[in-house]
Amino acid sequence: MATTTFSTRRPIAPGALGRLSRNPASPWRHVDVVLIGCVVAVAALGCLMIFSSTRGRNPADFDTSYLARQLLFIGIGAGAMALTALVDYRRYRELAPLAYLAVLLLLVLVVSGLGSEKKGTQAWFQLGPFQLQPSELAKIVVVVTLASVIAHFESELDIARLGAVLAVVGVPMALILLQPDLGTTLVFVAVGMGMLLIGGARVRHIVALTAVGVSMVALVLNSGMLESYQRCRLTVFVDQESSDCAARDAGYNVDQAQVATGAGGPFGKGLFNGTQTRLDNVPEQHTDFIFTAVGEELGFIGSGSLLALLGLIAWRIWRTAQMARDPLGTLICVGVLSMFVFQVFENIGMTMGIMPVTGIPLPFMSYGGSSTLTAFIAMGLVLNVHMRRFS
Repeated sequence: MATTTFSTRRPIAPGALGRLSRNPASPWRHVDVVLIGCVVAVAALGCLMIFSSTRGRNPADFDTSYLARQLLFIGIGAGAMALTALVDYRRYRELAPLAYLAVLLLLVLVVSGLGSEKKGTQAWFQLGPFQLQPSELAKIVVVVTLASVIAHFESELDIARLGAVLAVVGVPMALILLQPDLGTTLVFVAVGMGMLLIGGARVRHIVALTAVGVSMVALVLNSGMLESYQRCRLTVFVDQESSDCAARDAGYNVDQAQVATGAGGPFGKGLFNGTQTRLDNVPEQHTDFIFTAVGEELGFIGSGSLLALLGLIAWRIWRTAQMARDPLGTLICVGVLSMFVFQVFENIGMTMGIMPVTGIPLPFMSYGGSSTLTAFIAMGLVLNVHMRRFS
């Protein structure tokens, strides 16, 4: 005798899919298009400035290789940003320990014989024509790991828990100092301090950590860890007339950067028409000193517009931190904000001669694969928190 089976599933009613897509809690209804628009605008301006500072002098044979690679980096970064935003950020808490150990392993390997050295710093893996800088990726991993640890403690940071938090950020900092890369180490200091301030650390702990941090920086500068020219780059902004540093031309970069930035005047000399930029007078202009190209060719108006876009990005990150559904989301955004604001302030500050020359890139503007990828992933984390503030 034949048996008849019946499905227990109910048919989808007409219009049900439309109602699901209109669900107010759906993450895709809360994408921060303002943040994405600002990031795209800054990255596009960065491509123009990179091309301007690397194309060469001969119009018949312009070098487009840097521009092509930067466009590739941006494409990969945009894809990474989308993938980062796709997975619920609360799941990253489970992956944080494994990612943290993997980053520590990379930092150990890069200071071994496997890493490549450039200008006295051993911080990269050479992968064919490209370079991978583990310390850049470590920024993102440390932000998520710190956020997970502090959120687990539920804003109750006594001495023991504060020690655990400091260990999480201190181990990668120590490995990066071995490269040596004091600039990137300072980024980790900014991230740690920012997250501790929001995460519940007591004022006296913050004051004590600040004193310890200043002492450690002074110790590093006066130790044999850094070469003389590296030490001069970090201290020349305080005394550009120092005979020791002048003998090593440590102030040359800063002098040329100030000349280029000031030469633009209110409206600039016009895109691709900057004299200092065209003559390649500013060392490392497409990376560390990319802001000088903006100042010379687009002037005060262009520089101010760039600063406004960067400020708008910072505001959207802070806004997302305030609207986050849980402490984990808030702390992730605060970590990204601390990293972003410090890098902007330090990079533009060294261009104007008021901050040490550390080699910290300007987010979305400076040429570089690892830094561009890191910046886009960081924005993906912020988008992730923003999209899921109701779910």
